[in-house]
Amino acid sequence: MTGNRWLQLFTVFTRCLLAVGFIQPSITKILHRPFTILPDSNPVGHYFNALYDTGFYYEFIGWSQITAAVLLLFPRTAHIGALLFLPIIANIAVLTTSVGFVGTWLVTILMCSAALWLVAWEYDRLKPIIFYDRAERAKPLRMQFLVVPLFFAMGGVVMAFLWWKIGLGNFRNYVQIGGLLTLLGLVFGLIVAVHYRFMPTGDLVQPTDQLK
Repeated sequence: MTGNRWLQLFTVFTRCLLAVGFIQPSITKILHRPFTILPDSNPVGHYFNALYDTGFYYEFIGWSQITAAVLLLFPRTAHIGALLFLPIIANIAVLTTSVGFVGTWLVTILMCSAALWLVAWEYDRLKPIIFYDRAERAKPLRMQFLVVPLFFAMGGVVMAFLWWKIGLGNFRNYVQIGGLLTLLGLVFGLIVAVHYRFMPTGDLVQPTDQLK
């Protein structure tokens, strides 16, 4: 498919169209200007007015959008731009549909579909993220399924003691809180130990090498 000239032209058109479509909204946010003039009585206006009042988070969204747009415009980084663009436009598509943004919901869904196409187009460049593995696994620690959970359980005891000393939360019974934090630390430590046991390490190995 990537060798087909018509699909190549369609993909280039899609990249440029999505990138250009993100530039104007991103600049509005970066300059911290209101996105709409709708009143709070309108669900769309209420959402965007609240988003505008979040301060630098509003600008952060704008920077994220313009970053995705710029990455899409350069063939060398287009695959990264597609990966960044997809979750942003998917969130916008769900938002515009849920608040009843008349007409816009259809445009954003089409943009989301186009972003899916761009990610699929970059399959061969992105497949190492999913299909490639590392040649080794982390070296097991001695009694790791006992030592690691106990370590985090002790962390729960220490945390409960500190909470009691500073009066954090103004709890009535810090002994119960300590027991809960200890149990949570034990469970969390077990999760960490299991994750470490199966964590890939070492050099990357391609799927074809694993079959040899």
